[in-house]
Amino acid sequence: MRTVIIKNETETREFGFSLAKSLEKGQVVALIGDLGTGKTALTKYIAEGLGIKSTITSPTFTIVQEYHEGRLPLYHFDVYRIADPEEMYELGYEEYFYGDGVCVVEWADLIEDLLPEDAKIIRIQYGKQEGERIYQCTF
Repeated sequence: MRTVIIKNETETREFGFSLAKSLEKGQVVALIGDLGTGKTALTKYIAEGLGIKSTITSPTFTIVQEYHEGRLPLYHFDVYRIADPEEMYELGYEEYFYGDGVCVVEWADLIEDLLPEDAKIIRIQYGKQEGERIYQCTF
C-alpha cells in the first residue's frame, strides 16, 4: 500500500491528472472514504485529466453518469444508495467495468466483492491539517 499526503486542492488536481494519464480502457478506480473527504473532487480532476470538459457532479440518485468526450469514456458511479449488490447487476455494471472506458466508483467499499482484482483502490482519509487528505493506494 502506497501512502500519498495531499495538502490542498492543487495537489488533488495534480494527483488526479497524473492518475488519468496512466489509465487505460477497462480500468476501475475505486474510491473509499467518509462523506466530505473529496471523492467527487478527485473524480473531477481525473475527468479533466482525461480531457472531459463537462461538469462532474456526484451521480447519487442516478448511480452512474457517462462522459464520452475525453481520451477515454468515463463512467462515474456513486454506489452510496446501493442496498443490495444485485442492483449493480441490474445496472449492467459488468459492461462498464470491463468495457471501453474507465470507471470511477465512489463508496466502492459497498460493492467490494464486485470490483475487479486489478482495481486501483484509493482509501481517502482526513489528514491532520485543514484541507489535508491521506490517500492509501493499492497501486
